[in-house]
Amino acid sequence: MQWQQPIPRDYLTTPASVLAARVAAHKAALGSRLVILGHHYQQDEVIQFADVVGDSFQLSRDAAQQTAAEFVIFCGVHFMAESADVLTGPHQKVILPDLGAGCSMADMAQVDDVEDAWEALTRVCGPEVTLLPVTYMNSSAANKAFVGRHGGAVCTSSNCAKILVWALDGADPDAPITRKIIFFPDQHLGRNTAYQMGFPLEQMVVWDYRQPNGGLTPAQIADARFILWKGHCSVHQLFRPEHVDQARAQYPGVTVIVHPECCWEVVQKADLSGSTDLIGKTIAAAPAGSVWAVGTEVHMVNRLMAKYPDKKIVVLSECQCLCTTMYRIDLAHLAWVLDQLVAGVVPNQISVEPYTAYWARLALQRMLDITAGQPVSQPVDPPPAPPARGGLRVLAGA
Repeated sequence: MQWQQPIPRDYLTTPASVLAARVAAHKAALGSRLVILGHHYQQDEVIQFADVVGDSFQLSRDAAQQTAAEFVIFCGVHFMAESADVLTGPHQKVILPDLGAGCSMADMAQVDDVEDAWEALTRVCGPEVTLLPVTYMNSSAANKAFVGRHGGAVCTSSNCAKILVWALDGADPDAPITRKIIFFPDQHLGRNTAYQMGFPLEQMVVWDYRQPNGGLTPAQIADARFILWKGHCSVHQLFRPEHVDQARAQYPGVTVIVHPECCWEVVQKADLSGSTDLIGKTIAAAPAGSVWAVGTEVHMVNRLMAKYPDKKIVVLSECQCLCTTMYRIDLAHLAWVLDQLVAGVVPNQISVEPYTAYWARLALQRMLDITAGQPVSQPVDPPPAPPARGGLRVLAGA
């Protein structure tokens, strides 16, 4: 993987109004050949040029539907651009404006560590226990491919419960533990979802990938139904239970809504929890005059404030809960990318090699099948495996 080289300094010193005018002109010139995707957490100076705004999977699916677009600029982070490349057609080129826009959560589960964990857990569990992997959308293409190869599925924060029900084959909390789920990379989404499904915390353990056997004894693994990866979102980890208490004291009658990537204690104190999409739709449907404290990334909260001035909306904590890696994609990098495209150069193309793309696509399709209540897709004529592990290949055109 080739990392981002500094863009020319004049992009950083040019006034924002000049950069914005240049972006608008290039976008008009490229027309239907271009689609710009903007994640909910992206800053407003970039969102103003987005053709579609949404969460990562929604944006990837929307990109795949834009079949006329030759260039897909993903204003998000690297795992999102990977998913877009997996789902879009071979004629489409997915571009990440800044290759340094990563995701600390996704990086906490490297595929080599996941494979090591799988081998260790397979030895401990033995043939009498079915082990199934589930990965959150916020993971690398290599991890999605690992899940696809081992019969598992991807999940989002919206459909996580459905995927877990499928993975457990409908088992309830009192059923004998004959199936176990290894869930990565976010322990909090796994714990919060499983708990809301009625499973006790005692049936959940955390796999610390830095420790031998994940820091767990064979007995702890045997008693667990959910093996949760020791990973987290650096943004949502900042919200604490005391922030909920402070919001209730400061805003009488407030409704606290948080993302399920927040820790269990925060979710338990909140009134509601759900995906970015659910948060947006819930506040949109709320009556005028209602008061909301929102536990998610600050750019999305600020956008909700501006969109619904008839409601009192505040961020749950003023600790600057900002996705700093998403913030690396700014107007300067967007202008640089478009300058390159109109000059005939494709910079920062994200390209997932065919073997990884095939199995990652299958894991994503299984998620869609399960969510829709359809038979789960099985592999058909997969491509041969490459000689080395991993899956991300970045073609840097400039």
